Amino acid sequence: MTTPAQPADTAAALRDAIRSSDPQLSKFRPLPRILAHDDFDTGLHGWVELGGNYNGKGEYGSLDRHFRDFRPPQLSSCNFFDVGTHGAMSGTYALKLATRPHPGHTATGIRRLTMSGRGLLQIEAYLAYKAEAVVDPDAEDGFGDMEWDGNRHPSEAQFGAFTVATDLCGDDGVRYHTVVRYQNADEQGNMLRQWRYPVVPEPTPREHYEGKVDYPYATDFTAPNPEDWRTYGQPQELCMNEVPTKVNWHYLRWVIDTERRKNVEVQLNDRLMDWSEVPVPIYDDRYGSLENLLNFYFSVRTLSGQRNFLYLDSVVISADW
Repeated sequence: MTTPAQPADTAAALRDAIRSSDPQLSKFRPLPRILAHDDFDTGLHGWVELGGNYNGKGEYGSLDRHFRDFRPPQLSSCNFFDVGTHGAMSGTYALKLATRPHPGHTATGIRRLTMSGRGLLQIEAYLAYKAEAVVDPDAEDGFGDMEWDGNRHPSEAQFGAFTVATDLCGDDGVRYHTVVRYQNADEQGNMLRQWRYPVVPEPTPREHYEGKVDYPYATDFTAPNPEDWRTYGQPQELCMNEVPTKVNWHYLRWVIDTERRKNVEVQLNDRLMDWSEVPVPIYDDRYGSLENLLNFYFSVRTLSGQRNFLYLDSVVISADW
């Protein structure tokens, strides 16, 4: 005797069938409820620069120094001097985060939402990363671990790190961040290719106002002290593809649990990583004005001083609530 299909199973099967026939969504694996599908061919979809907090007079001088000048995300058709207009993975435009040519400078893009439930929350994206291409006969043919040999290129060692993270708050002001960082190289161009996470919450404008913190320009705003970062697992080599004007897109998927305030798992291409034991630091103090806060941000940070770029083709945020 055949067991009748349950309504939930039927709904899930129908949802999968519809998604698999959609060329824009079939390249993702969203949870049942899609909160945002941001295809940057149709605009910025609310991704903006992560700005610091300023006083009631609107004075930018009241911003934390390390929160200034993050540079806004922009739409890009991925133009390069040699290939012209590269275009995105699908269509013409990607979201581009671009640093200044200053060691430690960070560019950010943040998406601001709120939570209507608790449980699993997932972000997926297709991304590519690059250091800026150089056309200069006097430029060096090597940097750090990378010496030009027809296969390896110094620009690979000039890319610092990209990060995806959250800013979450709820349940009467309990605030916390979950953070995933890919550290490609250090300041000297030593190749690391490591996944990392901080063990402290990021410093806030209120802590600066209270005189607890004060960091200089271009400080790592996610966790300023390098000793507060930990390495996860073994290094993972990504596809930079030899020169800084070839763009190869990587699939990123990250799941967290807002009911338990925990990480769950991270996937980058074919590597699936269990992050359930990666700690999530919570602020000791409660925060007001942030109930049900749900922010995701991407950032890119140069350590070499060469401009670094992070491209996002499209982003899907989904939940099981």
